[in-house]
Amino acid sequence: MNTRQQEFTITAGSVYHIQMEMSPPIRHAWKMIARDHGTVFGESPRQGEDGDVIVRYAVPEDGCPEWPEAFCFRFADGAGGRTKALHIAGRDELGIIYGLLHYSHTVLGVDPFWYWAELLPARREMIPVAAYDYNSVQPKVRYRGWFVNDEVCLIGWKEAYPPTEEVWQPVFEALLRCGGNMVIPGTDLPRTGIHHTLATEMGLWVTHHHAEPLGAEMFLRAYPGRQASYSQHPELFEGLWRAAIEKQQHDRIVWVLSFRGQGDKPFWEDDPAFDTPAKRGALISSVVQRQYGMVKEYVDDPVCCMAMYGEIAELYKAGHIEVPGDIIKVWADNGYGKMVSRRHGNLNLRVRALPEPGDGGKHGVYYHVTFHDLQASNHLTMFPGRPEFIARELEEAFRYGASEYLLVNCGNLLPHLYTLDLTARLWKDGSAEPGEHLREFIGRLYSSRQAQIAGLYRQYAECAISYGPNEDDRAGDEFYHHPAREIMGHWLRGRTDTDERLVWATERLPFAEQVRWFKEKAAAAEGNWLQLRERCVQVMAQLTGEESRRLQVQLLVQLDLHLSGCRGLNAICRAYEAYLAGLYPQAFVLASRAVWSYKTGHEALREAEQGQWKNFYRADWLTNVANTIGHADTIRKYLRILGDSPDMFLWYKEFLMPETEKYIYLENTHRNPLADDELARRLEEKFTAENAWEGDLDVC
Repeated sequence: MNTRQQEFTITAGSVYHIQMEMSPPIRHAWKMIARDHGTVFGESPRQGEDGDVIVRYAVPEDGCPEWPEAFCFRFADGAGGRTKALHIAGRDELGIIYGLLHYSHTVLGVDPFWYWAELLPARREMIPVAAYDYNSVQPKVRYRGWFVNDEVCLIGWKEAYPPTEEVWQPVFEALLRCGGNMVIPGTDLPRTGIHHTLATEMGLWVTHHHAEPLGAEMFLRAYPGRQASYSQHPELFEGLWRAAIEKQQHDRIVWVLSFRGQGDKPFWEDDPAFDTPAKRGALISSVVQRQYGMVKEYVDDPVCCMAMYGEIAELYKAGHIEVPGDIIKVWADNGYGKMVSRRHGNLNLRVRALPEPGDGGKHGVYYHVTFHDLQASNHLTMFPGRPEFIARELEEAFRYGASEYLLVNCGNLLPHLYTLDLTARLWKDGSAEPGEHLREFIGRLYSSRQAQIAGLYRQYAECAISYGPNEDDRAGDEFYHHPAREIMGHWLRGRTDTDERLVWATERLPFAEQVRWFKEKAAAAEGNWLQLRERCVQVMAQLTGEESRRLQVQLLVQLDLHLSGCRGLNAICRAYEAYLAGLYPQAFVLASRAVWSYKTGHEALREAEQGQWKNFYRADWLTNVANTIGHADTIRKYLRILGDSPDMFLWYKEFLMPETEKYIYLENTHRNPLADDELARRLEEKFTAENAWEGDLDVC
C-alpha cells in the first residue's frame, strides 16, 4: 500500500477544529458530523484548536474551485506533533456543509439515505484515509432539490401538527446529503410550522409552489368572501406579496413569480372578464413584472423563476406572455415523467413542455417521481416506469438548456428512495447509466444477494400496467383505487351510461365496457405482480434480519399494494358483471373478495409500520386504501340486501342448509344470520365445488 495512504487516520480521539462562526447552517451540519462520529466510534467527537480535521473557509492558496458551493480537501502538516491534518475548506457556507457531508460519506461511511433506509454506518476503531487532495465537482444543475408535496404520510406520522423538527430534519438532511440545495418544504402547511425556518437554518434555498407566488398567503384565506380579482383588488394582492417578501428577504430564496387562481387553477375561472388569451397573457405579464420589481426593492440580484405550467405554458408558447430575461423559466413534466403537458380530466393534449430552439435565458425543470392526480399516479409506490425513461427525459431537458434548475417532487420520501437517488445522480453529473446506478444503489443498502435484489427492481417496471399507447402511460397504486371507487359510485347510483371520469383511460365506452376494460387490465397484471412478490419473499428469506426488514419496507410493501390492488380491482369489476347477470350471491362473493384483497394491502401498510415507521401510513388520505375497502364493503352489503333481505337468511337456506333441514327447521333455532365474511367464505366454497360461476365468472 502507498505509504501516504497510511499517514492519516480518524479515530474516536480525533480532534475537530471549526474555524468559522457557528452560524445556524454550520451548527446543523456540525451536529450531523458529531452524531455520525459518535455512531461510528461510540464516543462523541472532541473539539480543539490542535485539530486533526480543520473546517474553514477556503483561501487563495488552497486552489479551491471558484464556483458557488465548492469545497476541497487539503492535507497539511498537523499541529501539536501530528503528522497530518485534513483541512475541509469551503468556498461559502453551503460549500462547508457539502464538504462536511462528503467527509461523513467517504470517510465515516454514512449513506445519504442512512435514516430513510435504516442503514447505520459500521462501527470502527480506526479509519485510514488516503491523504490525497480533493476538489469537489461542479453539479450540472445550479438550483436542485425537492418539492415535499402531497406529504400526507409525513403529516400524519407523528401526533403534532404541523409537523415538527423531528419530521423535517431527516428530510432536509437527506436532501443535503444528496447534493441538493433547494426545497419547497411542504404543501399549504400552517405558517406557524417550523418547515420554512428549519430549511433556511440548515442552509437550503427555499422556493415556492407555483400557486403561491412569492410564498404569499392565499388571497381567499386573507380576505374570505372577496372576489379573487387582481384587476379589482391590486392593492390587496400586492400587500400580501410585500408582506411575504419582507419576511423572507434575508433568507436564501428562489422567488417564484406567477399568477394563478385560488386553489391552483386558471385565474380567469374567478375573473371571467379575461376572456381571451391576449387579455390573460397581458395580465400575467404585468403581474410578473410587478412582482419582480417588488422583490428587487428588497433583495439585490434576486434569483427568480416562473413556472411554465398548464395554461401559463400554453399562453407563453403562443406569444401572449413576456418574461424578464433573467428569470428562470421552469418547465414541468406531466406527472408521469414525460416532458409534455399534464392530463386534465379527460383532456390530454401532450404539448411538448421544453423550451423552443432560440428561446433564450435560463430554463429549468419541475419533475415528478411521485404524483397524485386521482387517476393512475404513484403515491405510495415507486415510479412505475423504467429508470432509463427518467434518465432519458432529464438528459434531453438538459440538452435543451433546462439545466439551471431541477425541482423533483419527492412526495413522502420513504417509498421513493431509489428514484430520488437516480435524480440526484442526474443533477450532479448531468447523465446517468441506470444499470450501473442501480447496482451501486443496491450495493449500498444490502451486503448480499445484490444481483437478485437489483433484478427485483428491474422487474418492477415490467410488471406495471400499461394503460395507454405512450411509454409513460403506466399505472401506480392510485390506479387500483380511484377508478375502483368511481366504478362503485356509478354502480350504486344506478347509472349505466358512460362514466365520464373514466374516459381518460377507457375512451368513450358504455359503462359495462369500461368496467370490463379495467377488469382485463387488472387480471392481466396480477400474475406478474404475484410472481415478483414471491421472488421478493424468497430473497428476503436469504437476508439477515435487518436487511430482510429493509427490503420489506423498501419494496415488499409496494408489491403488496400492487398485487392486492390488481386483485381488488379485478374482483369488484367481476362483481359488477355478476350483478348485471342477476347472479347476486356470486356478485356478493366477488365483492367480498375485493374487500379481502384491499384489506391485504392495508395490512401490508400496517406491517411496514414497525420501529421508527410506527404510524407512517396512518394518514393515507390520497390513495386511501381504507376508503376503497369501505366502498367495496358497501357494495357487498348492497348486494346482500338485494338478494338476502330482509332476514339475511335466504342464501344460507338456499345454498348452505342441509337438504334434510330445509323443510323441518324451526325459525327460532336457525335465524342467526351469518356475518358477511363467513357467509361469503362458505358460499365461495360451495360455488367453487359445484362450478356455479357461470360464463366469464368461472375464472376464480
